[in-house]
Amino acid sequence: MNCILFQGSARKGGNTDNLLQKIIQGIENVQGNYKLYSLPDLDIHPCIGCGSCEANGECIFKDDMYDIYQSISVADQIIVASPIYFYNLTAQTKLFIDRCQTLWSRKYLLNSPAGNIHERKGYLVSVAATHGKRVFEGAKLTMRYAFDAMNCTYTDNLLIKGMDQKGAVAADATLLQKAVALGESIAAN
Repeated sequence: MNCILFQGSARKGGNTDNLLQKIIQGIENVQGNYKLYSLPDLDIHPCIGCGSCEANGECIFKDDMYDIYQSISVADQIIVASPIYFYNLTAQTKLFIDRCQTLWSRKYLLNSPAGNIHERKGYLVSVAATHGKRVFEGAKLTMRYAFDAMNCTYTDNLLIKGMDQKGAVAADATLLQKAVALGESIAAN
């Protein structure tokens, strides 16, 4: 399996980063292939709604999304990890998702979807500081549509509430093992 992972947290060593590293450990445990993108470290220009991708399937900006589009097209599994900020994904994650408008245009306007014909799977990993009943609803809805644009199905998630302190996830051995198991499962499918 060819997995790509998008890390949307600007906090190195934070809760989302720790979970994603354990998922990577799980992928490696079963000799899975993966590529990791740290979204805060990339040059991704905001979508300006110019409509170019609607006409020709290409974005006018030649930034780091060019490589991301290529990776998405060959991925079997796509994992997006982001902490929750104000009941949704981080700005860095949303910036990447907004630029997936190109993939949406290819799929729905130009009949040229990203990826292989076989079923591709998408996963959301997210950590929230609060225990709000609806804290993940915005992120899940956003990812459902983002994964659709990437021509994959929102398959599963790892959603953790009540982790406010940096590195709090690292103290929860059960949670870390759950992340490793998820990585193994993703890579084995």
